[in-house]
Amino acid sequence: MNGLSKALELTDVSEDPKIPDDVWAQFARDTERDIRDSAPKEPSARAREVTERLRRQEARGELPEGWRTGPAWQQKKSRRGLWSVLAVAVAVGVAVVAVKPSLVPGDPFGARTSSEAASSPLPQETAAPTAAPSAEPSQVPTLDDPFAGSPAKRWADGAAGIAVPRAKAVGGRSAAKVEQVLELTKKLLVESNLDPATLRGERPRAALEVLDPLQKDVRGLLETGLRKPDEKHDPLWMFSRFDPKEVRPVGDVVKTRGRMTFKAGDHASVAVHADYTFVYPVVQTNGSTEVTRTIIRRILDVEISDPAKYQVTPGKLTVVNWDQDINNSACEVYDGYLHPSFSSAEPTGPDPTGPTSDPYDRSKPLEANRDKGCGTVSRV
Repeated sequence: MNGLSKALELTDVSEDPKIPDDVWAQFARDTERDIRDSAPKEPSARAREVTERLRRQEARGELPEGWRTGPAWQQKKSRRGLWSVLAVAVAVGVAVVAVKPSLVPGDPFGARTSSEAASSPLPQETAAPTAAPSAEPSQVPTLDDPFAGSPAKRWADGAAGIAVPRAKAVGGRSAAKVEQVLELTKKLLVESNLDPATLRGERPRAALEVLDPLQKDVRGLLETGLRKPDEKHDPLWMFSRFDPKEVRPVGDVVKTRGRMTFKAGDHASVAVHADYTFVYPVVQTNGSTEVTRTIIRRILDVEISDPAKYQVTPGKLTVVNWDQDINNSACEVYDGYLHPSFSSAEPTGPDPTGPTSDPYDRSKPLEANRDKGCGTVSRV
C-alpha cells in the first residue's frame, strides 16, 4: 500500500470518503515538499569548481597527508554525505590557517616570524652537512635559557638525537644481529656522554660493560685513565666528565646532533660508524650565574665480529677507532675532567696557540684540526 492510499484509509472514518479541499491541498503541498527534498541535487557551479580543483590537487599529491582518509564507512557515503565530509575538512583547514597561517606550506602570508623558525627543531641529520650552521643572533645564555645564541638550541635533547638506523642483514649477519650492534653503540654513546653520573665524574660502569673485556688495550687504557689520568691515559677520549667541585650542569638537557651508519666489517663483523656532537651548558659552583658551554664532537667506530671465527666476547663491542674534538676546555690539563672557560674566572692551563675553529661545524673531518695544537673557538 503506498503512502497516498494509506493516508486516505486513515482519514476514511465515515461512509462518505470525501476529503475537505483545504486538507487535500495541505497534503499535496507536504507530499511535493518531501519528494523535492529527497531528490538528488545537482551541485552548483561553484561546488563543481571546488571539486575539480581538489581532484587536480589530489592527483598532483598536493593535498595534506591524511586528506580523505578515515574509516571505510566514509568511502561508502552518498555523494551528499561525501560533500559533507569534504566541507568539514575544508572548514577545519581554513580555521587552522586563520589561527596560525605559518602552518601552511610555504607560509603564503609571510606570518612565520624569525623567532618561530629559529626555535623549530631540526630534522634528524642523515648526511654530512655541507657547511657550518649560520650565525645565531647574539644572545647571552642564562640559567633559564642555557642554549640562547647557540645553533644547538634547535638540536634534539639528549638520547633523542641519537637515531638508530633501520637494521638489515649485512656481512653474513642477520638483521637482528645488526640491530643488536646498533643498540649497543647507542648505549655506549648515551652512557659515555649523556648519563648524569658520568657527567658528574663518576665511574661510567654501564659504558664500560658494553666494551669487550678481551680488548685489553682499550679497556686497560680507559681503566687506568679513570683511576690515574695522565696525558697518555685520558678518560676524556671516551667519556665526558666535569669536576663536580668546579662546575655543574645547567638543567638536565644536553643537546645532541649527528648520525649513525653501518656496513659489513672486515672481520666477519657488523661495523658501525657514529659521528655526534654534544653541547653541555654549565655554571660554576661558586655561586656565579654565568653560563657557558662545552662542545664535544666524537667519532666512534665499533664492531661485533663472529665469535665462531674470532676470539671475541659475544654481545660486546670492539672499538676500532675513536676521535674527538673538545671545545672550550682548558688545554694540556690531564686530570680526567673537562674545564670550561668563563669570562668571569681566571683561565686554566696555557694560552691557546692553534687556529680558531667553529665547534658547531660538522661539515669537516676531524683530521683537519689534528696536530694543530690547542686553538680557540669562534663561538660557544
